[in-house]
Amino acid sequence: MANPRISFEYFPPKTAAGKDKLLNETTPELNALGPEFFSVTYGAGGTTRDSTLGVVSTIRDAGIDVAPHLSFGGDDEDAVAAILETYKARGIQRLVALRGDMPSGMGTAMQLVHANDLVAFIRERTGDHFNIEVAAYPEIHPESKSYQSDIAFLKQKLDAGADGAITQYFYNVEAYFYYLDQCTAAGIDKPIYAGIMPITNYENLARFSRNCGAEIPRWICQRMESFGDDQESIRQFGLEVVTQLCQTLIDSGCPGIHFYTMNQVEPTRAIYNNLGL
Repeated sequence: MANPRISFEYFPPKTAAGKDKLLNETTPELNALGPEFFSVTYGAGGTTRDSTLGVVSTIRDAGIDVAPHLSFGGDDEDAVAAILETYKARGIQRLVALRGDMPSGMGTAMQLVHANDLVAFIRERTGDHFNIEVAAYPEIHPESKSYQSDIAFLKQKLDAGADGAITQYFYNVEAYFYYLDQCTAAGIDKPIYAGIMPITNYENLARFSRNCGAEIPRWICQRMESFGDDQESIRQFGLEVVTQLCQTLIDSGCPGIHFYTMNQVEPTRAIYNNLGL
């Protein structure tokens, strides 16, 4: 069986020191693991556009494949077209295309542009230059009307010209495999890569998961809460759980794993080493 595709995700650091550490320490260490590419997120409404561009450009200049996230946000077509041309000029060949969220305070003044429209726009303006991936939700997007409508929307994004999808992180492996089956039944034949979030800070993860609709299984919650403030036990248990999840994915033929690194080398590297990749 071929090794799964491995990729790592960052968010743009808010400080110069954070950016320096990410680019000069974290990236060389994670790149030594041989990922296919790194991706860099894009704040609500493009609020981190310049810092995303800066991080992406520096990583690309180091000869590393990198995929900036992109959404319309509050931008018009000319602004997005200009960003696409900038990325092309810098040798970027991958994108993660998202609907994105409006920055707070925008209210309903701006119209959200859905990801399928963004994918179609990118293809119209740049042809086949970019490998485009989109978001998928095995436990279903919190705003979706229904399970089937969510899958239908993923199909629209792929039919518009996306090459594959990366999932929201999950801890229910059955949810992912059921989702793949339902996607296949809906006529989707492009790869859907598993998004994986290592567990480091349980309280932060629980809060974040409530907001984005990712379920943490009750048995994991109970075990985590039993450790109280024992951070080392939480770390070790988190490594064990996520390693096991990834091993199940790999053994079952998952096409690839996309690690949400939270800009940290550990524990992604520890999980990677546990898996013998």
